[in-house]
Amino acid sequence: MDEDLRARRLAVLDEHFVSEVEHDFERTLATFAGVPRYEIVPLGQVHEGDEAVLAYHRGQRAAFPDQHQENVRHHVADDDTIVSEFDLVGTNTGEFLGLPPTGGAFRVPTVAVFTFDGDRITNERVYLDAATLVVQIGRPELLGLLGVSAG
Repeated sequence: MDEDLRARRLAVLDEHFVSEVEHDFERTLATFAGVPRYEIVPLGQVHEGDEAVLAYHRGQRAAFPDQHQENVRHHVADDDTIVSEFDLVGTNTGEFLGLPPTGGAFRVPTVAVFTFDGDRITNERVYLDAATLVVQIGRPELLGLLGVSAG
């Protein structure tokens, strides 16, 4: 991959992350080529298309309005893939999966695999330890939904 394309892709990723933190999801959608797609691997969720992606972001940020990434590192994997590692951080101050907020905070190591067409994202595939997240926010009763035993 040439350096110009690499630089443009990294700038798009920066815009993608910042727009999510700022809850400017129309801007987030603009970082995608064509139909946006998010895969949240540990939950088996796929959000595809503008409305599905917007609904995902709105729900996630309603539960965790301060959610953001820290310690972001990008790794260019091949001609169409960049892998981003970061700590996903947030506080449960809104309804989450139908349950009232706990006020609990989380910090979980996360990997997001981004595929590209040109300098735009085509897919974001997120890997994180959802079990640790729900325990950290004080919702161990959700472990069963994740297929994890609480004991």
